[in-house]
Amino acid sequence: MKIELKLDLAEPETRVVIHAPTRTPEVEELLGRLEAADAGLLLGFQGDTAVPLDLERVLRFFGEDKEVRAQTPDGTYTVRLRLYELEQRLSAHRFARVSHSEIVNLRQVTALDLGLTGTIRMTLAGGVTTYVSRRYVKKMKEVLGL
Repeated sequence: MKIELKLDLAEPETRVVIHAPTRTPEVEELLGRLEAADAGLLLGFQGDTAVPLDLERVLRFFGEDKEVRAQTPDGTYTVRLRLYELEQRLSAHRFARVSHSEIVNLRQVTALDLGLTGTIRMTLAGGVTTYVSRRYVKKMKEVLGL
């Protein structure tokens, strides 16, 4: 891999361009890291305490009691964004919508059960189990390359 940095005072913002012959796992990893850095800081709340969330450790985002929650191995936090806003901010290579009310971190998936008719059961790190709804099964299979 060749890395090059060009500084130009005329540029209004930082711009990253990747030149590659094909989309390799190395390119995908680089894209994921850049998109994660661009997603910015995401805060989770427990009562009056705000905690910066490490997106690498987030298992899933889900709707509960008219709020959006982020589940991590350390606990569950309330996020002050809607699921569609999170879906837009988070990388499509790292997070995927699995139902109307849930987005999962694909890097936290430890097992997939494809034996169920019309759905997929996902097991996340820590033994958390969730299901891909029928509406999202086709899209999930495409994302996972199945």
